[in-house]
Amino acid sequence: MMLRAKLTSGVVPRLTRALSASRVLQTEYDYLVIGAGSGGMASARRAASYPGTRVAVVEHARLGGTCVNVGCVPKKLMFIAADMSHKLHHDFLHYGFEDEATGDHLGKRTHFDWPKLKARRDAYILRLNGIYERNLANSKVELIRGSAKFNEKGNVEVDGKELLAKNVLIAVGGKPLIPDIPGKELCIDSDGFFELETLPKKVAVVGAGYIAVELAGVLNALGSDTSIFCRKEGVLRTFDDIVRTTLEDAMAKDGVHLRPHSNVARVEQAADGTKTLVLADGSKYSGYDVVIFAAGRVPLTSNLQLDKAGVATDEHGFIPVNEFQKTSNSKVLAVGDVCGTPALTPVAIAAGRRLSDRLFGGMNDAKVSYENIPTVVFSHPHIGTIGLTEEQARRKYGNDTIKVYTSRFVNMYYGLINEVDESTGEPKDKPKTAMKLVCAGKEEKVVGLHMIGMAADEILQGFGVAVKMGATKADFDNCIAIHPTAGEELVTLAPWGLSGRG
Repeated sequence: MMLRAKLTSGVVPRLTRALSASRVLQTEYDYLVIGAGSGGMASARRAASYPGTRVAVVEHARLGGTCVNVGCVPKKLMFIAADMSHKLHHDFLHYGFEDEATGDHLGKRTHFDWPKLKARRDAYILRLNGIYERNLANSKVELIRGSAKFNEKGNVEVDGKELLAKNVLIAVGGKPLIPDIPGKELCIDSDGFFELETLPKKVAVVGAGYIAVELAGVLNALGSDTSIFCRKEGVLRTFDDIVRTTLEDAMAKDGVHLRPHSNVARVEQAADGTKTLVLADGSKYSGYDVVIFAAGRVPLTSNLQLDKAGVATDEHGFIPVNEFQKTSNSKVLAVGDVCGTPALTPVAIAAGRRLSDRLFGGMNDAKVSYENIPTVVFSHPHIGTIGLTEEQARRKYGNDTIKVYTSRFVNMYYGLINEVDESTGEPKDKPKTAMKLVCAGKEEKVVGLHMIGMAADEILQGFGVAVKMGATKADFDNCIAIHPTAGEELVTLAPWGLSGRG
């Protein structure tokens, strides 16, 4: 009996230690986020702000996702450089800044160093990656490095290690798509644009959306001979006509070659390394150093094994969600580009934070509103838009209930700029700013606001609040203008002060 007692007393502590070790290995998180992009990071940090919530983020790549690494941030830096280049070569002379030796534009003898710009841009992004990692640590969010997928039990595995979680958020984002055509390996996508080591002399951008427009504008302003190939009529087809037509006119005047109705069937490479685009109708365009496809994006869901967790996807791989970001599995949520919702960083951030408020903050009805999302395009010139286009508003409310106010004018910035067309000797047309208010109903509620021109990107944010709050044309009229600014045009649109009087 004594021997048995001794054996038992020795086994129990060992068994207890083994069970304890097992529990450590099977740590259960309250919230496990797959993807450290804008939406995932925002949701994770908000969740961790609620006491007692254990949160982890899984990421195999650089922190910050598309926006920080190959999207909004580096793109805006390139846009700023391009804007500086345009002003240096076209505008400064007219304000008295000239080459001291020649009296000509400063840009004539200025060397642009693409590698130096790239190095500084990349260093800035690297600093942001570090800031993101420190933000996670400061928020008490655990960072797990590796690739996540669901296993047969519907749990998350990271490089073979199983992780347990009460709630899982999928925030993996998307990636650019190059269509499966002959010669696709000769092309780069929008991510590849940020890897270019030199400024191409001649470049083709294939696409008609905002990414294509922005890249084409940057490259053209920095000195590339730039063409943009659109499969259908023109660029930004989902935008209001006043924006689209004004932009196309401005791009053409800036020297961008617009190629509408150009369906690229294949890409070929010549002996000198340059590329030729062969269209579906047989026509060819040759001599391009770089071909950039900016014609759509796809979600990064193919390696997640979503079916094992019962998470449904649509035919394109996007994850359908309800208004509370729930997938077909109520314990698995999704936010951001992976859902097919507006692919905008602030949308993903807002959705992620509202989701965490609902899950862990007791705000049972918290959700993001997908109506009246302000959007800007960093084109040349800038674009800002919110709400319905005129066409959409007429379809929704009926022609008789819609009233449209528009304005076209030359920004005061161009008042002293008088350029001459070197080929004709005639004065060049000055860039136009265009604005439109789309109003509905007797009260003339503003259901759409669209503008293109200098500083449209900065002007829109404040007016976005007004539209979101349900402002009317009369509300706009009752706001005293700030003079002289471009933004004042929106509160002085003619007829001024008569809205709602019948």
